[in-house]
Amino acid sequence: MVLARQRVAGKPPVKTNEALGQSEKFLEFQELLARVAPINRPVLLLGERGTGKELAASRLHYLSKRWQGPFIALNCSALNPTLIESELFGYEKGAFTGANQRRSGRFEAADGGTLFLDEIGTIPMEVQEKILRVVEYGQFERVGDSTAIEVDVRIIAATNADLVRMVSHGKFKRDLLDRLSFEVLFLPPLRVRKEDIMLLANHFASRMSYELEREGIPRFSSAAIKAIENYDWPGNVRELKNLVERAVYRSSSAVISEINFDPFLSPYVDDGDYEAEEKREEPARKSPAFDLFSDKTLPEAVNDLQIQLINNALVYAKHNQKIAAKKLGITYHQFRGLYRKLHGSID
Repeated sequence: MVLARQRVAGKPPVKTNEALGQSEKFLEFQELLARVAPINRPVLLLGERGTGKELAASRLHYLSKRWQGPFIALNCSALNPTLIESELFGYEKGAFTGANQRRSGRFEAADGGTLFLDEIGTIPMEVQEKILRVVEYGQFERVGDSTAIEVDVRIIAATNADLVRMVSHGKFKRDLLDRLSFEVLFLPPLRVRKEDIMLLANHFASRMSYELEREGIPRFSSAAIKAIENYDWPGNVRELKNLVERAVYRSSSAVISEINFDPFLSPYVDDGDYEAEEKREEPARKSPAFDLFSDKTLPEAVNDLQIQLINNALVYAKHNQKIAAKKLGITYHQFRGLYRKLHGSID
């Protein structure tokens, strides 16, 4: 199953954009979204960067009974903390310097629909108190006014922060967290959606090729497919989209074989640039694997040797992992696998 668009009786197709997938984890998450969408309660979306939290919020809205109402999104981290209150609740003329006329806020704009608050963990405590009042009573006041305004808004919040920990540190209101978490949904990262990686990659490649007005559908070489599937995608779908679009744009052929996972790696750096630096580094520590009197088992000694060699290569390459991999005579992806496996023991 590929979820590209979903049509509900009497409604327009759900706007899913990059919400594509056929993996079990993806389909499980979509089922949870569909189950909670008709319930007029807040939902909290938790997930890593690039997993598509706004797409999930949009899908919740268009599958809800509010689908004909507005869907208003606000990235709270993009605003100065002093501006968030006026952005959410609006302000009256003369409320502060520069307030030359009355202005409605996002809550009023979302009346009858859904307000999506992305990165809600960045909202100041005093503003959280006003949001809590809206959730509980459906009322708020504009900045500079004491008149209560009633709204009917469903809140969907999202973050990649640990809100429970923030509560314990006094940085997020416990009452607000309780009210927002009628349902808490975790977006699956791309690394657990293996079956979706090439599906998404081909989708992004075709769309980029169309945008560039190129003939034919681009395809990936077997080596490129292997590299894409073996990568861990820390930036998730957003990173995959950027990588694929860049690969299509740079390719002069319909077959995409060059995959650049690190666009910031300078083409002017080579091994020779590090020879002088290597001499100035502190001497590498002797590996316990070479200690004849060590009581370590063979697996333990091999593990220590791997740690030492990776540490040495990283020092040599000034922590550039691609150059470190070249120094060790392995591929970048092999290096990344070892690095993840031994990360807790690497300097």
